[in-house]
Amino acid sequence: MNAVEGPRVLVVDDQALVRAGFRMILTARGIDVVGEAGDGAEAVAAVRRLRPDVVLLDIRMPNMDGLEAARRILGLVPECRVIMLTTFDLDRYVYAALALGASGFLLKDVTAEHLAAAVRLVGTGDALLAPSITRRLVERFAPDQLAPHRSLEALTPRELEVLALLGRGLSNGELAEHLTLSEATVKTHVARIFAKLDLRDRAQAVVVAYETGLVTPGGG
Repeated sequence: MNAVEGPRVLVVDDQALVRAGFRMILTARGIDVVGEAGDGAEAVAAVRRLRPDVVLLDIRMPNMDGLEAARRILGLVPECRVIMLTTFDLDRYVYAALALGASGFLLKDVTAEHLAAAVRLVGTGDALLAPSITRRLVERFAPDQLAPHRSLEALTPRELEVLALLGRGLSNGELAEHLTLSEATVKTHVARIFAKLDLRDRAQAVVVAYETGLVTPGGG
């Protein structure tokens, strides 16, 4: 991604007016919209051709839905960041997208300022969702989708402790205070966890903590 120009964005929605509105908002704020797509299949083809940094991806679309499109996009270009667009807060579909590696979600009635800020945020490699919001999603849906087959054996006891606290939504500062460590040490632990488990960001770490049973809903 060009640090000066900001992220290159692909807008995907089956409604032309929505696409036009998002393009206008982002372009007016200096963000480069490199293309549009009207369904999931078009989105995958556009990502292959344009290699955007960020994809704004509608969940419910004809021909190929947003979840399947996200799966293919992240498989095709792992470094691409996907933000799911939805009209429903805490949608089960959003949870599934997070588990796949999407970097967050936005409601379609998002303000212009929030939209631009969200695109810039994920363009830097951060997750859009606060861990506490991700936790709320996971507590609602993870009990039906436990993945005990996913091994945490590569993690040290300390890393398991850090992952459990990540699952509860703690920030690096809160982790440092809880574990009596420096923030630099905490960041090192978090980076190692991400590397060992092939995680994209903290949102996905929360999902894994719940799906493996390391953290349980209502567990504190």
